[in-house]
Formats: sequence, C-alpha cells, structure tokens
Amino acid sequence: MCICINCKWVDRCMTYHDVENNHAVNNICEVPNFKALKPYIHVSIVKDNNGDYKTDWDVQSCGSFIEEYGKWSKINPGLELPV
Repeated sequence: MCICINCKWVDRCMTYHDVENNHAVNNICEVPNFKALKPYIHVSIVKDNNGDYKTDWDVQSCGSFIEEYGKWSKINPGLELPV
C-alpha cells in the first residue's frame, strides 16, 4: 500500500499527484506545490479477477514522509481508500 495515505503532504505532493494520474483516478489537488525528496515508487503488474493485467503504483518510502495517520481519509471523508 502507498504510504502517502498517511502523509502530512498528500494533499500538496507532486509525487502523489503523479501516482493518481498513473492510476487514472481523480486528483485530490489540481496544482500540487510540494516536491517530495527521494520518493521510492514500487511499480508492479498484477492480474485482476477478470484475468486482465493492470499496473499498480505505490510509494514505499520517501525522504519527505511525515506521518499524519488518516490524512487522506480526513480530506476525502466517506471515500474508500485507494488500495
């Protein structure tokens, strides 16, 4: 799972914005203004239940990560976590 969902910077981060774009989901911020330091993005190809392949993008570490547990959920109340 992407560590960004519990990061203080998720709603301003350029890296998370790129991850959202790669997942083809709506962006939580239209114009991010925070550049993460040394993000490590793990990209994997997975087969879904329909036999189709998809690419999964997860930030696994980041030099700018500051934990704020539940940050993504706080700014997106009622939405399911993007897992």
